[in-house]
Amino acid sequence: MNWELFKGLLSGVNKYSTAFGRIWLSLVFIFRLLVYVVAAERVWSDDHKDFDCNTRQPGCTNVCYDHFFPISHIRLWALQLILVTCPSLLVIMHVAYRKAKEQRHRSAGRDNCRCVYSNPGKKRGGLWWTYLLSLVFKAGVDVVFLYIFYRFYRNYTLPRLVKCELPPCPNVVDCFISRPTEKSIFTLFMVVITCICIVLSLVEATYLIGKR
Repeated sequence: MNWELFKGLLSGVNKYSTAFGRIWLSLVFIFRLLVYVVAAERVWSDDHKDFDCNTRQPGCTNVCYDHFFPISHIRLWALQLILVTCPSLLVIMHVAYRKAKEQRHRSAGRDNCRCVYSNPGKKRGGLWWTYLLSLVFKAGVDVVFLYIFYRFYRNYTLPRLVKCELPPCPNVVDCFISRPTEKSIFTLFMVVITCICIVLSLVEATYLIGKR
């Protein structure tokens, strides 16, 4: 996963953002992207390998792991980061479209005519709507993923011991999760940062509407 690409995309939209948007970008860079790359990937690197059940029945450990971890935290976070940064790309593309249209207008020999866009990066007209919808989409993505995490992992925490009785397990077996406390702390940290990002997106949307 080339996270430098996402960093470049978000940096490009930074100059078109409000103060709330710049705070949101900082949170995404420092407390979500960097934490994911530097720490979270290592914490979950052994989740399957060290998921241990007190049975030697072939297939039992894999079935129990799939039941309690239908999708890994780390993959959910990666998908969440990708989706939550996509609206920023739409804003950049809209500004680039405006600049290209203005350039075509000037190249047609109408330099002395009224500009199509006096400032292509100013949030007016269609760009205002694009920016506003991007804020709503980002907040919506974070809310949906918070719900998904809650449904898969109740209270966003991981127990030390889980009991499994799925076939082909011969009976009720005890399974032990690797580093559950550390993983629970990281999960709660990411949940708190996600909630802050949701609040910032909604505050920025309210600010845009009030300013208009």
